Amino acid sequence: MTTTELSGITLDDLLPHRDAMVLIDEIVEVDSRHALTSSLISASYPLVDENGVQALIMVELAAQTAGVCNGLERIKSQGIDSNQMGWLVGVKRAHFYIEHIALGSRVYTRSENSHNYENLREVSCVVHLDERLIGEMTLQLFQA
Repeated sequence: MTTTELSGITLDDLLPHRDAMVLIDEIVEVDSRHALTSSLISASYPLVDENGVQALIMVELAAQTAGVCNGLERIKSQGIDSNQMGWLVGVKRAHFYIEHIALGSRVYTRSENSHNYENLREVSCVVHLDERLIGEMTLQLFQA
């Protein structure tokens, strides 16, 4: 599915996050298995300090990106008004290749469902700053 097929579907429809906790600015591409999002790192993010945003923020960027494709799958199978309950996220593995992301940087996060068992997902994620890989994670998502 391309982003043009998201017509009428917003981030509010896909994610339970609101206001300052929505860290995604744009859905670049999405289908039922993966999503690619873009985020502009800002001072309103959690984990901001004098050096920028701490690398740990990449876990939340990855989880929200995973929520985009899994939220779309929920809408496709259950409808736009279906229960938007969030996912519990566990970090199986995480490698951060930088300590901080500078404010004003644009990062791209890609998530892909590597395993899908009813209400459990294992998701492989990468985060890039320009062409540079800055983080890799494997997340486990569970929806009660």
